[in-house]
Amino acid sequence: MTPVEPSRPPTPPIEWGADPSELGEVFSGQPGTAVDENLERALSATGASVSRRPADLAEASRDWWPISLRWAAAGLAPRLPSLVVRPHDTSEVSAVLALAGAASVPVTAAGGRSGVCGGAVPLHGGIALDCCGLAGLYEVDAESLRCRVGAGTFGPELERALREEHSLTVGHFPQSIDLATVGGWVACRGAGQSSTRYGKIEDIVAGLEVVLADGRVVRTGALAGAGPRSATGPDLTQLFLGSEGTLAVVTAASLRLHPLPGYERRAAFAFASFAGGLEALRLTLSHGATPAVVRLYDEAETRRSFELEGTNLLIALDEGERRVCDAAMDLLAAAASDLGGRPADERLVGRWLEGRNDVSSLAPLTRAGIVVDTIEVSAPWSVLSSLASEVTSALSAVPGCLAASVHESHAYTDGACLYFTFAGRGEDPDDDDWAAAYYRLSWDVAMAGCRRLGASISHHHGVGLVRAPYMKEALGEGFAVLESLKRALDPKGILNPGKLGLSSPFGPPGEPARGVV
Repeated sequence: MTPVEPSRPPTPPIEWGADPSELGEVFSGQPGTAVDENLERALSATGASVSRRPADLAEASRDWWPISLRWAAAGLAPRLPSLVVRPHDTSEVSAVLALAGAASVPVTAAGGRSGVCGGAVPLHGGIALDCCGLAGLYEVDAESLRCRVGAGTFGPELERALREEHSLTVGHFPQSIDLATVGGWVACRGAGQSSTRYGKIEDIVAGLEVVLADGRVVRTGALAGAGPRSATGPDLTQLFLGSEGTLAVVTAASLRLHPLPGYERRAAFAFASFAGGLEALRLTLSHGATPAVVRLYDEAETRRSFELEGTNLLIALDEGERRVCDAAMDLLAAAASDLGGRPADERLVGRWLEGRNDVSSLAPLTRAGIVVDTIEVSAPWSVLSSLASEVTSALSAVPGCLAASVHESHAYTDGACLYFTFAGRGEDPDDDDWAAAYYRLSWDVAMAGCRRLGASISHHHGVGLVRAPYMKEALGEGFAVLESLKRALDPKGILNPGKLGLSSPFGPPGEPARGVV
């Protein structure tokens, strides 16, 4: 086992507006489940740490869901759990879930709590399972380019250990890398900023170790001894990827690795239209080129992030073996030139790199009464340009909107991810009813545009609470299949109830006090 830095607690998104012992609850009207003293003693006997400290309960009530920052500033937690349980290994997770299942107490598992959709909110109280203690780089197979890692391991610690001890990388660099754990990547089907080269997390994961609701430990893929591209029935690894803690708790993962890149090349291009930049990307990917980073910004985001007027900026970066990188970047340059893209200053790529993970502006915007969020979706190339135009127009038309913009962030041979940003403020910045109505209407018009044009409703942020109302329509008949899987694997419905739009024995998601879900 290669040691990593000790596990650390999640990073809070904003300070509380009240003492943790005096917080109100947004979802106070939801049916809840308390943990009695007998169950608490049994949980402590498993070896896991157990806490009822108000500060611990407060932090376990939330993630980085942008609208919840507004609640926190007002002294409101989304929903407080009865207690926080921190297991140290898989056996303790197994024992905790077996006890919770026997008592029909809900369990909401979380790692770094970096999610932005409310997926880590313990909607029905019960147990908040803090998985950050499941940290460590357990095994590295440098010849096969695989590692086995604990689900509670944070991204920077994992990358540091792989790079310094083995000259390897996962290649997974989400904007939340400083905040997120491996388990969080898996739970939400995350994407790193270099996904065009290295793939999304579903391409990176070779196998999982998970604990079911009754405490059984299941290993899939490489962790079950399967070889690459195994044909031994359906891929159970993919079943648990993206399930957001509703089907099982992820405790470890086998990840595919890459040698550290020895060469890097950067480029930037300015386009007269967003559609022209998209077409250049489509042509590049259609030829099999996969530059690690290809990001295209509309005029509004180019102005905001790069201080350039009247242009749509495409930045690109590739890394790895020199001949492969040069071929990919030459293809991109040729496609850009053919479509009227003008070469821009390559230093703009460095500017993006320096600020790409900065999330410090979110809290000040919240304190200023501005409601802000991002919506990332994916769609085939044939509809991307129309989707970008229609959704930004629809968001701009919502009363109170201050800004609506879009950029492309991850590209594939058959389509790409579009990342929309919206921000608004009412006449009274403290009017929570207006804020809730504006927020939900913005999501409604964006999701309606996605459904109309055949886009997904999520690309890498997951579903959680905010996208739950749209899940049934998005999956069609497949939603009933998902509900059947939930009943089969979690018959008492204790795992992260109220998420993914799934029915729950603890009650429907309902409407929170401030009217968002």
